[in-house]
Amino acid sequence: MHYLGLTWDHPRGYNALAAAAARLDVNRDRFTLAWQKQPLEGFEAHPIADLCARYDLVVLDHPHVGEAVASKCLQPLESLFSAVEIASLEADTIGPCLSSYKYEGQHWALPLDAATQVMAYRADLVGGEAPVTWDEVVALSERAPVALSVAGPHAALSFQSIATSFGEPPANRDPELFVSEATGLAVLDVMARLASRSPSSVWALNPIGILGHMAQSRDVALCPLIYGYVNYASPTQSGAAPISFSNAPRKVAGGRPGSTLGGTGIGISTRCKPSPELLNHLRWLLSEGAQSVFIPSHDGQPSRRSSWHNAAVNERWNRFYEHTAETLEKAYVRPRFNGAIAFQTRCSQLIRDGLAERRSHRAVLGDIQDAYGASFRAAAA
Repeated sequence: MHYLGLTWDHPRGYNALAAAAARLDVNRDRFTLAWQKQPLEGFEAHPIADLCARYDLVVLDHPHVGEAVASKCLQPLESLFSAVEIASLEADTIGPCLSSYKYEGQHWALPLDAATQVMAYRADLVGGEAPVTWDEVVALSERAPVALSVAGPHAALSFQSIATSFGEPPANRDPELFVSEATGLAVLDVMARLASRSPSSVWALNPIGILGHMAQSRDVALCPLIYGYVNYASPTQSGAAPISFSNAPRKVAGGRPGSTLGGTGIGISTRCKPSPELLNHLRWLLSEGAQSVFIPSHDGQPSRRSSWHNAAVNERWNRFYEHTAETLEKAYVRPRFNGAIAFQTRCSQLIRDGLAERRSHRAVLGDIQDAYGASFRAAAA
């Protein structure tokens, strides 16, 4: 039997999956698996139902879950794995990386890859310890180039992370209200102060682009919120400087590091007829051995908690995992209702335009609240 999977075209998203599939022997394993890839932004542009109609396995981000459930294009894990297996996986997975795929009482993807927004900086340019609080980040921006990650969905994601660090994870207290006025205005004030000094060279770049730029240039010393890519912690390309990673900023020292969960999971489409051998292959990808040895050795970023605290893994990757694990454990899970992705796109555009045009924070926040309310009501209708 032959299966077809879709993932994203970065070494972190593709190499380990492709290498694992290449180890399969059709005579021994009774199936083959081929992974295709597309740009990360492609998952935002194409409806999940369209991808699931063409692939057996789809690597997805948790905000797509509501849309997937509404279109009935994924199989719940509960129909393929035992309750004991799922409970064990929940206990072994770091942070909310499995629970983020639980929606309407069932899980819809296996947590392959763990990531969240963390702080990235060039130690040689910062000139000391990385800042801990948002006040320290703003102060640093007055003497060193500090960049915001705001391209694509990242303006909205950074907004949510800062709000979380300020004690109000969006849409949590009242699902019909994105964020209170006091918190929203405070978040936009921080973003505006940083945006006014953020290097224009990275304004339009996604996290991969920003990290690549930081490794090769000296005009960005720190990015306070950016999705962590372990590959940049110990670069192999000539001339690239290592990037240090630490926990996301907090409102006050000792407070919650504000961060919005990313990472990816493997969804099994309704077109797929998974054999026992395929399910065992997926089990192996999430096993201790694969997560602590095979996946990190093939540029992947594991989702198993023990792998994030594995001494050998941390030694190889410049302590990336242990320096950011707290942020991942406490990461904020975004809204996942059907339409959440469209709202995220709109919210980002509103924030970017507001920062660029220096619109009043109150006007920008009002537009965000209106866009969120319209999306939430449409999903509930």
